[in-house]
Amino acid sequence: MFDEMTAALGGRASEQVNFGKVSTGALNDLEKVTKQAYNMVVFFGLNDKIGNISYYDSTGQQEYSFTKPYSEKTAEIIDQEVKKLVEKGYKRAKEILTKHKEQLAQLANKLLEKEVIFSNDLEAIYGKRPWDKEKEEDLYENDDPKPENKKEIPESTDGKEENGEKKHPVEKKDKSSNTTARPDPEKTEPPADKKPDTK
Repeated sequence: MFDEMTAALGGRASEQVNFGKVSTGALNDLEKVTKQAYNMVVFFGLNDKIGNISYYDSTGQQEYSFTKPYSEKTAEIIDQEVKKLVEKGYKRAKEILTKHKEQLAQLANKLLEKEVIFSNDLEAIYGKRPWDKEKEEDLYENDDPKPENKKEIPESTDGKEENGEKKHPVEKKDKSSNTTARPDPEKTEPPADKKPDTK
């Protein structure tokens, strides 16, 4: 979450690093970052001073309340901790951009030239990611399983036992119509005890 905050503050930090001043263009980023920092401190219990406490109200009753579920003193601490968290992310963003200022200029020129860039363009400027390809594949292994790892499901078990478990029979499909084959009611006679009385 802190990495996301740092990235969101990158645009404003880049203005400060390259031009020595900031504009109003980062309004949306600042709103997002402020809300995320507030959630981390107040809702998710990710702040040492506030501790393992969440002021989140799942019932939604706080929306109609004029008072906060914490004291004025706690509110002041929350404000301070949120500000510290945002400033920490902003400082980190500036440090990263200052360290890679030359590559940042190359990236800006590439955007002016092509308007749309891809991962190979970024790799040409910044190099490969810190982790190798095998580790990257491990990260997405659960999201996109390889075909050879997928298990085939049998079409029908015909009520036979597999691994000691009783399997329910599966209705076979009629290949010609691609629908489940069902008996024709006109050709199927009812059992003797179920025949209608014609007398």
